[in-house]
Amino acid sequence: MRNSTKKWLSLALAALVIGGGLYYFSVEGAATPVVSYKTPQESRDIYVRFVMEAYDTIRQDFWASTTDAAMADYFQSSLQKALNTPVVPVLSTDDRAGTAAMLEDAFGQATSSAAEKQLALNTLIVALYDLPPVGHGELLSAKQETSFRQNVSNVNPTKDLYQTLGLADGASSTAVDEAYAAEARALAASTTADAKAALAQAAYAKRVLDDPNTKNLYDTAKVEPTISTRIIGHTLYIGMSKIAPTTILEFGDAVLAASTTPLDSMIIDLRGNLGGALDFATEFLGLFIGPNQYAYDLYHQGEYDPQRTDEPLFPELGRYKEIAILTDGMTQSTAELTASEMKRFKLATLIGQTTRGWGTVENTFPLSTAIDPTESYSMLLVHSLTLGTDNQPIQDNGVSPDVSVSDSRWKSELLKHFSSPGMVTAIEQALSAPPIAP
Repeated sequence: MRNSTKKWLSLALAALVIGGGLYYFSVEGAATPVVSYKTPQESRDIYVRFVMEAYDTIRQDFWASTTDAAMADYFQSSLQKALNTPVVPVLSTDDRAGTAAMLEDAFGQATSSAAEKQLALNTLIVALYDLPPVGHGELLSAKQETSFRQNVSNVNPTKDLYQTLGLADGASSTAVDEAYAAEARALAASTTADAKAALAQAAYAKRVLDDPNTKNLYDTAKVEPTISTRIIGHTLYIGMSKIAPTTILEFGDAVLAASTTPLDSMIIDLRGNLGGALDFATEFLGLFIGPNQYAYDLYHQGEYDPQRTDEPLFPELGRYKEIAILTDGMTQSTAELTASEMKRFKLATLIGQTTRGWGTVENTFPLSTAIDPTESYSMLLVHSLTLGTDNQPIQDNGVSPDVSVSDSRWKSELLKHFSSPGMVTAIEQALSAPPIAP
C-alpha cells in the first residue's frame, strides 16, 4: 500500500456500539426498562450522549480501526475546531470516559441550550468531515439524507418531465409527440436563451417519454435514463452518464436493441461518470463472466470482503469481440471500480486518463439520540474501501488506462490492442467529442 494508506490504517477510526451508546436492562418489578449509560456525563447531558453515540458508531462502522486513545485525541481536536479557539480542551484521560467528561465540561460553558446544541452539532460536523479521506463524511438532517438517497437512485423530485410538456402523469406517447410539437412551434420564433433552454428541456422530455423502456422506468419510479447509445460503423457506443439502480437494465435494453445489427465491437464511455449504486459493479461483471465469480474486495477494519457476481451470463454480449472503456479524471466511485474489474479480467481495454481515485463506499447511520423534537440526524460514513486490480485501494490511486491519451503516440498504441481498423476509428471519433448525454 501507499504510505498515505498505511497512515490511514494506523491512525483511523471500531468497537462495539449497543443501542447507540445505551445499555438496556430490566429491573424486577419495573413496568418499563431502565436506561443505563456508559458514563455519568451521558446520563446528565443529552448533547454529550448525542456526540458519544456518534463516537461509538464511528468506531464500529468506519472503514478503518483505531484505539480509544486515538479516538479521544481526535474528538479533542474536533471540539477545539468547533469552539474556534486556540485553547486545547482538557482531556483528563485518553479514553472514552475522558472524551465524555471533556464534552460535558465544554458544553456546560455554553450560554444557552441552543448554543450547547449547536456546539454538539458543530463538533460532529467537524469530526465527520475530517475523517480520512477528508470531505467524505457528513452529518445529515432527515431532509439531507432523503436527498442523498434520491441522488443515488437518480430521482429528481424537483423535475417532472410530463409537466415540462404540460401533460398529466402517464400520458401516452401520442400525447407526448403532440405536446412536443406544439411546444416546438411556440418556441420556434424566439431566439432568446430561455426559449432555447425550454426547447431543449422539451426535447429531452420527449426523448425519455417516447421510448417504451425509459418511459416505463420514469412512470414507475421517476428515474431518468443514465445511458445513451449510437452506432459508429460496426461499433456499439454506450455512454453512461452516471450509475443508478436502473443502469444495468438500461444497458441490457441497449444491447438487445442492437442485437439485429451487424456489430462486433463496443465502446463504453465512462468519462465524467460520478458513479452511484455499488451493486452495479458485480451485476455488470456477471453479464460477462456469469454468476458467483470473484469480482473484487472491499476493505473494512483490517478485513477483506470478497465480492462476487450475481447476474447470469448475458449471451448477447458474446458477439462483441473487442471492448473499449473510455475514462477520464472525473470517472469515479462505482464507475472506476467497474473499469478496474473489466481491466482485471481482460474483458476490455481502458483508454483515456487515470480515473479520479474516489474509491470509497459510503452509507448512512442514524443517530437515535433525539436532541430536537422536529429533526433527526444521521451520519454519512465511509464504511469500506474498494480495492483495484493490484489489490490496492482505488482511493487516491485511481485506475490507470491501458492507453493513455496523454501519450502523444496514443493513436498508434490503439493498434496494439485492437485488430479492427473500424474499432480504432470509432474510438478516435468517440474521444474527439464529449460523452453523449442521455
